[in-house]
Amino acid sequence: MDAVNRQIEGGGATEAQWGASEWLQALPLQSPDALFAGVQRLVVVSPHPDDEVLACGGLMALAAQAGLAITVISVTDGEACYPDQSAWSPARLRAARAVELDDALRCLGLASAERMSWHIGDGAVTASEAWIVEQLSEVLKPGDLVLAPWRFDGHPDHEAVARACAQACNECGSSLKEYPVWGWHWLDPQAASSAWVPATRFALDDTVVVRKRQAIQQFVTQTGAVDGLDCDPILPATVLQRFERNFEVLIG
Repeated sequence: MDAVNRQIEGGGATEAQWGASEWLQALPLQSPDALFAGVQRLVVVSPHPDDEVLACGGLMALAAQAGLAITVISVTDGEACYPDQSAWSPARLRAARAVELDDALRCLGLASAERMSWHIGDGAVTASEAWIVEQLSEVLKPGDLVLAPWRFDGHPDHEAVARACAQACNECGSSLKEYPVWGWHWLDPQAASSAWVPATRFALDDTVVVRKRQAIQQFVTQTGAVDGLDCDPILPATVLQRFERNFEVLIG
C-alpha cells in the first residue's frame, strides 16, 4: 500500500461517498454472534483512547451483552493530539482522555471490563513496537479474538500497533481482525474492494447504535465540546458520521 496516498489530513472521503459505494453496500452482512462463536475472550487493542469505540464500540457492547470476557488495551494516552493548544497540555489531555474512555465504556456496558494502559508516548509508538509484542505475548492466549487497527490505516501509531498485534497473535495462537479508523478518511471508496480483503460488515441493532453514539460523545476533547480549544477538533461531524452507522466493518 503506497504510503504517499495514506493522508489523514483535510476533509477526506465523505459519508455520502461511502454511502454510494456499491462495494460497501454489497459487503457480506453477518451477525455478531458468528464473530463471537468459539471465542473465549475479546481483546481490543487501541492506539489512542477513542479509536476502539469509534471503530468497534458496537461490537464491544454486543460482546458484553453476550457475557464474553473483554480486555481493553490503550497503548498510548492520546496526549499529543493538540500540540499547539496551550490550554490543553499533554498532562491535561492525558487525564481527560482517560476519563473520557471510562465514561464511553460505561455507555457501552463495559464498566467492569479489564483495562490496561501502557502509557507509550502518543506519536512515538513505532519505537516501542517490539516492546508491545512482548507485552501482548504475556496477555494473549489461544481462544482470544483480538481486534486491532488496520495495518495500513495511515497513522503511524495505528500501523505500529497493527504490526505488533499481528506478530503477537501469530506467536500466541490468537485470532485477529483489523478495524479501520483513518482508512475511512483517505481511502477511495471505489478502491476499498482491493484494499480491504476479506472484509465483513457486522450488523448493529438500533439500541446498540444509540449507545455507541452516546459513547462517542463522551470524547469531548476530540469532538471540540470543551472550552479553550482554539483549533478544529480531531473528530468533527464529518468524521463522526463514518462511525454512526448501523454496522461496523472488520478486515481479515
